[in-house]
Amino acid sequence: MKTLTIQLSDETADRLETLADQLGMSLEEVAQVSIDDQLKRLDRGYEEAAEEVLSKNAELYQRLS
Repeated sequence: MKTLTIQLSDETADRLETLADQLGMSLEEVAQVSIDDQLKRLDRGYEEAAEEVLSKNAELYQRLS
């Protein structure tokens, strides 16, 4: 596992701390879960966009092959 050090604005750090307290988690746990969730959303977004392009252009790709 790698360690990452980041700088947060006071407002963001306060929000993160409040959320961690509400969830009964550490700051690190909340940050890790948030990053993991965001990466999953980005991956899904990329996959959905790629599928849309492929399906829209399927006929063109067929003619070109």
